[in-house]
Amino acid sequence: MAHTLSDSHFKMMSFMFTIRDFFRPRDFILNELDFLPGSQVLDFGCGPGTYSILAAQRVGGSGKVYALDIHPLAIKSVQQKATQKGLKNITTIQSDSKTGLPDQSIDIILLYDTFHHLHEPDRILQEFQRILKRNGILSVSDHHLQETELVNEISQGGYFALAQKGKWTYQFSKV
Repeated sequence: MAHTLSDSHFKMMSFMFTIRDFFRPRDFILNELDFLPGSQVLDFGCGPGTYSILAAQRVGGSGKVYALDIHPLAIKSVQQKATQKGLKNITTIQSDSKTGLPDQSIDIILLYDTFHHLHEPDRILQEFQRILKRNGILSVSDHHLQETELVNEISQGGYFALAQKGKWTYQFSKV
């Protein structure tokens, strides 16, 4: 993943996300995905947990969301939000890239506003390819990159191919 943000930078970013989410909740992004009850989801680079919480609500009690981030304050934030909302289907993972998840165990990977930060994207895409189920989806959104750059970067290693372009996200399937 990327280098860890300072605590003050992370807190400032989280505050800005809170304001953003108040005025424009992130549901519109997740509406581009089919979250089935019982789905297994990885929110890679979860930050303060906006998408993790929403995904956990969508997959229900029989589903599971893994919220992964390198920053300890991100992990703490997700845990606090999950407790406040009474969500018991979120597990946090503090890591820079290794998920520790079993092969072909994840239905959906969320990679939102994180790809441009990755120092070794190929290594992370290999990990995604390993843990994603055969018919799973890698959902990517990163406004820091142009469409062609983003699609090429995700596709170039031969692990994923663009399956669908939404208004806000790009859905990739395993190759």
